[in-house]
Amino acid sequence: MKRTAIDPENYASRISAYVYGNILVLAALLPLNNTSVAHAGLVVIGTSISTFVAHAFAESVGRSARAGRALTTVERIQELRDSVPVLTSGLIPAAVVGMGGLGWIDLDIALLLAEIWVVTRIAGITYVITRMRGERPNRGTLIASIALAAVAVAIVAIKLLLTH
Repeated sequence: MKRTAIDPENYASRISAYVYGNILVLAALLPLNNTSVAHAGLVVIGTSISTFVAHAFAESVGRSARAGRALTTVERIQELRDSVPVLTSGLIPAAVVGMGGLGWIDLDIALLLAEIWVVTRIAGITYVITRMRGERPNRGTLIASIALAAVAVAIVAIKLLLTH
């Protein structure tokens, strides 16, 4: 089966969903120290699912406004597909927290590993963007990835400061 290129609008929507989902999963993970494994796992999974639904809904409303009409069923399905990166942002963190629940690793270490995973995912998206532009990664890509991770962590810090 031949793969077709993703148009720039859908590509941008997926990148947005990816970054947004990872930021919210990181914000959910950070305050989970001294909590039960079940609670931590449910928070990560619940954050991913609820953010997916909210993001897909908001993007659908925005796309409908840009189009000046109600979306077709095919366009609504496309919005769901473009929002899937939000949903995937919690998969590995939930699995790592689950390993803590199985006693394979300490829960605090599991949470730390999950947090590192999410920050790394956020930083790594610059490499995907660079490749999607048809460019080769270079020193600027590395600097941009570090800057993106730093800004994301700052956003999470602000969110936690204002909401916890």
